Amino acid sequence: MIRVTQLILLFFLFYNPTTVLGQDVELYQQFNGRYDYTAIGNTLNLAENGTGADCIISTESSATLSLNANQTIVAAYLYWAGSDTGDYNVSLNNNPVTAERTFSDALDANRVFFAAFADVTTLVQSIGSDEYTLSDLDIQSIISPYCPTGTNFAGWAITIIYEDDNLPLNQLNVYDGLQSVPDILTITLDNLNVLDNENAKIGFIAWEGDRSLAVNEQLTINGNIIGNPPLNPINNAFNGTNSFTGASDLYNMDIDVYNIQNNISIGDTSATIQLTSGQDFVMINNIITVLNSQLPDATISLDNYIVECGNRNIEIEYTVNNFNSTDVLPNNTPITFYANEIIVGQSATLNTIEINESETNSIVLTIPETVGEDFILTLSVDDIGDNSGIVVETNEDNNTFEQTINLLVAPPIETLPETLLCDEGFNSATFNLNEIFQQSININNNVAFYTSLLDLQNQENEIFDPTAYNNITNPETIYARVESDPCYDSYSFDVLVENCPPYIPDGFSPNNDGPNDWFNIQGLYDIFENHKLLIYNRYGTLIFEGDNSKPWDGQANRGINNLGKILPVGTYYYVLHLNDPNYKSMAGWVYLNY
Repeated sequence: MIRVTQLILLFFLFYNPTTVLGQDVELYQQFNGRYDYTAIGNTLNLAENGTGADCIISTESSATLSLNANQTIVAAYLYWAGSDTGDYNVSLNNNPVTAERTFSDALDANRVFFAAFADVTTLVQSIGSDEYTLSDLDIQSIISPYCPTGTNFAGWAITIIYEDDNLPLNQLNVYDGLQSVPDILTITLDNLNVLDNENAKIGFIAWEGDRSLAVNEQLTINGNIIGNPPLNPINNAFNGTNSFTGASDLYNMDIDVYNIQNNISIGDTSATIQLTSGQDFVMINNIITVLNSQLPDATISLDNYIVECGNRNIEIEYTVNNFNSTDVLPNNTPITFYANEIIVGQSATLNTIEINESETNSIVLTIPETVGEDFILTLSVDDIGDNSGIVVETNEDNNTFEQTINLLVAPPIETLPETLLCDEGFNSATFNLNEIFQQSININNNVAFYTSLLDLQNQENEIFDPTAYNNITNPETIYARVESDPCYDSYSFDVLVENCPPYIPDGFSPNNDGPNDWFNIQGLYDIFENHKLLIYNRYGTLIFEGDNSKPWDGQANRGINNLGKILPVGTYYYVLHLNDPNYKSMAGWVYLNY
């Protein structure tokens, strides 16, 4: 009887031409340093499938991990697999484990298989060298349809990556997925960097391989057939063995490792693995390579940035790391900063950065107007400005860091009414800027005044005493800044000075007693510097003509009969020509007394 899940799979197999079974084996994690690995695991099959034995799959099995005292666990990855669509909740030493990633493959609609992954690093670190038991993997109730074709299996394995100071500097790559044969399977492993091929090795976790099936079964790397006889003959690579322990009873699963020193070359950045099988169905779930490598790995991160309101300059603090590396990162490694892919700054590392060390620096970047207010800031290390670098690294794909930046835009400047005062001399007057501002904006605190917009933006050259400010130019624009959260508001207003009407006294007494010794027209001599003053007696005779240098002190300087005389007490008529386009001439009577 075909179940619903099998019907669904059958539909996709035969009615969906784009369906691809399995998942490509790809790089999952990379370790650079003094690392190596081992692997343990066990089958749940009680015997080789297809041998006529009872169709029974156990729910648990055990394996022993033995590490040296100087080997420190840094990662442990659990893989388990079996026939049918999957059991993704198991136990490891009675600790519940749930699959974090899952894989699937199929021979046809009736023969489907699963694999699962969980990171069990913390658990294995806490247990260390000991016996490990995987349990609660239960597919017994659904295994029977697989038995007649010898495709009934279940098993588990743990790959343990450890650090050992006695090891050379290695690059250890963990790849996984689920790809299968027959008839031929080709897998290309990228992200390699081979500096020395001595003791180079490659390991596999594979499922469903049968010892008794060895029809055209070969494993090659870069076109070279590899084997590990007598445990792994070159014509029967996947035959239920564990190369680390020498076990040969891992029915329908393999934990194998091969020395590939003579099958990979210095300088290689990839390797091609090919598996052929004329009959045996084998699924590759995990591949690990261990190669000698001495390279840095530059990464960069943004630690902090400061954006000021109305300012297109941003100050950033960043850190360049040399983690996951096997060599120092040289000084002068270039760094480029992009805003929406436009270069806005460049720098370089200052010092040699040791393995697992960092360097922190800062830079001020000016964002051009063409970028806009919201943009992506990209920090790119080992980048000369065209997304290419000068340093060969263990990983060439992790050199950038991106951060969305929002510039703080100040609101438009609000223009306030102008203020006009009378000239106190030299086109200047004293203004109380606080009062002027508060007449329009009801704000008393946190107001700063400036004489230029640039000073306002930079908060430089603030007007020291805004309550008594003498204008420098006439007219003059004053800028006010009011702080807000998170930005500020800005205002502008003009202060102007004009020649205000002079005050003309009704009389004066030139008796040399000090006060009122001359016709003191206030606001005239310092303001209306081009004025002309004419004095007439009551008969209409011009008796005095003065200007800014000749005030009237009661004597006559016009007329033959009066020239130089002290004029008698009386009322005299004056005409004042201010010679200002804003004012007409002024005339009236003034009383002269002694």
